[in-house]
This record gives sequence, structure tokens and C-alpha cells, in this order.
Amino acid sequence: MQNLTVNDAISQALAEEMRRDPRVLMFGEGVATKRGELLAEYGAERVRNTPLAEAIIAGTAAGAAAMGLRPVIDLLFAPFMTLSMDAIVNSAGKLRYLSGGQFEFPMVVMAMSGAGWGVGAQHNHNLEAMFVHAPGLKVVMPSSAADFKGLLKSAIRDDNPVLFFMDIALGYTPGEVPDGEHVVPLGQAAVRRSGRDVTLVSYAKTVGHCLTAAQGLTELGVDAEVIDLRSLKPLDEATILRSVRKTGRLVVVHEAAAPCGVGAEIAALVAEKAFDTLKAPVRRLTGPDAPAPSSWVLEQAGVPQPEAIVNAAAALVLSEAVAA
Repeated sequence: MQNLTVNDAISQALAEEMRRDPRVLMFGEGVATKRGELLAEYGAERVRNTPLAEAIIAGTAAGAAAMGLRPVIDLLFAPFMTLSMDAIVNSAGKLRYLSGGQFEFPMVVMAMSGAGWGVGAQHNHNLEAMFVHAPGLKVVMPSSAADFKGLLKSAIRDDNPVLFFMDIALGYTPGEVPDGEHVVPLGQAAVRRSGRDVTLVSYAKTVGHCLTAAQGLTELGVDAEVIDLRSLKPLDEATILRSVRKTGRLVVVHEAAAPCGVGAEIAALVAEKAFDTLKAPVRRLTGPDAPAPSSWVLEQAGVPQPEAIVNAAAALVLSEAVAA
């Protein structure tokens, strides 16, 4: 077992996959500058900087994928992905279907997302639900160094376009990463903590907040189960439903705004397939439906914090106990 930061785990995954498959190449905004070790090992043919032109970067990647390469592109900040929507959504996401399977689009689109660095609204916006809604795309958003490495390797090997969101606040967070070949399948959630009273479902940095909240809930006599989605599309419905059928209560936590978000989809899933097991209404804790502030303090106020999660979960469990 090795101890790596999230950023180092990402670098290790990229190096290993480029070494394993000569079709893998990486380009994007500052890629060769930031990843000098990749440039030194694989050269400018496979690691290169690009102009700040997101539509061109994504369009080039879609074309390269269609011709048999496996490009990984870095668009830096998630809001910049709006400038590349046509290539990602209309080309990479749809042309495999439209071609009757004659083309594949094995491309990975990386971008940083979320609060934590005070970079302002044009650089900080959680857009993951937009891409979950787009057919033909897969979307992942890990929370741990091991999953950043394992999911990135799976994303690079996948024959479909994968959106790989990196929560900016997690970049320097260390964690244990298995030695040797480490691949995490797409579409498989992880149960980070087992519990019997309430299910907390989350992804990215708010998984850590849920784990902290679960510890606080034990002091109130509430046993919380914590599920890390890891993959938003495909979504591991079975793990979510299994947990909710056990606990009877659900709190979904994410930093993105509530309207049409991942939390809304999970609430609908549970209402449709596990309604008879619910003991209390589903709760969502999300960020505000507003542009992100550039103030770090205000950023943190917009992210669901452990105290709010404790209050929401305890209200579902303890209010029922009082009523009984």
C-alpha cells in the first residue's frame, strides 16, 4: 500500500495507462507544463499543451477517438466545459449510436469542480448533472485517492466518453492507494460506513462531511450508513436501494444546486422503487441555486457541512422516536 495525494494518484494513473497502451495521449490547457514527468517519458507527440480553446480541444479529442486513439483532455475548470458542449454532447455522446456502433469514442474529459480555492463563479460551478442528463456519456466524481486512480484507469479503458470531475478541494488530500494494478469499475458505489438507522448518500468532497456527520450522529444514538456514489452515470441503483430498504431513511448530500440535480434523481429512484420501506421523507442537502462566491468563507457556507447533515439525519430518526 502506498500513501499518495489525489493529484499524485491521478498522475500515476495517467503514466501507467500511457505506458500500457500507446494509443493513449493527453492534451489540454497547460498539460505539458503541469505534467513534465509525462512529457519527459512520452514526448510531445503524446503530451502537449493547447491554446485556451475548449471547443477545439474537445472537438480534436472526439476526432482522435473516432480514428482509434484514446485521448485524455484537461479543460482545467468545469465551467469551461460549457464551451465544449457541442463536441462532447452532440458528437462524442451521440455518434456511436448514430453510426450503428461503427465508431467508438474512448475519450476522457477532465475538469476541476467545486468550492475550496476561492476562484469565483466563472471557475467554480458543479456541472455534473448536466452531463448525467446527456445520453451516451459516463460521469464519475471520486472522493479518495485510491478511487481517483482506479476510476481514471477504468475511464481511459472505456470505449465511451467519460467525464472525470476532480473536486478542487481534494487535490492535496492524501490517502492509501493499493500497489500494482488498481482499477475501480465504473458504476459501482462504495459503502464507506455501515449503519442501520439512516442512509447518507454523497460523492466528492461531501463524502468526507457525511463520514464526519456519521461520527457525530453516534453521540445522539443514531447509526448512519454512508454511501459514496463514485460514479454518477452509470448509477449503482442496487447499492442505494439495498441501503434504504435497510434503514428506511435517506439524506442525499451534494455541493451542486438542488434543481434537477443528482440528489433529485436519487430521491425519485427511491420513491419509485423503495417507497414502501421509507419511514420518513427523503431529505436533500445541496448547495444554493446561485453563482459561487469568490470568498472562501462564503464558499464554505454554500457547501453542506457536517453539522447540517447531523441535524437533517437526526431529525428524520429522532422525531419519529419522539412521535412513537
